[in-house]
Amino acid sequence: MPGSSGSSGSTDGSTKAMGVVTVGGLVVVTAYTVALGSNGWLWFGWVVLGLITLGMVVSRGS
Repeated sequence: MPGSSGSSGSTDGSTKAMGVVTVGGLVVVTAYTVALGSNGWLWFGWVVLGLITLGMVVSRGS
């Protein structure tokens, strides 16, 4: 409905932005791992970011 997208529009935008940041983070961490070797803290940070993004997606759906 065109009139009811006021508050959910910004939520959808922020969820998409988090998704882009998460995918970008995966690319960066993977490139770092290939070039310089694995770093557990980078992967841990990416997993935390992914869980936050997943939580945003789930909360948007309810």
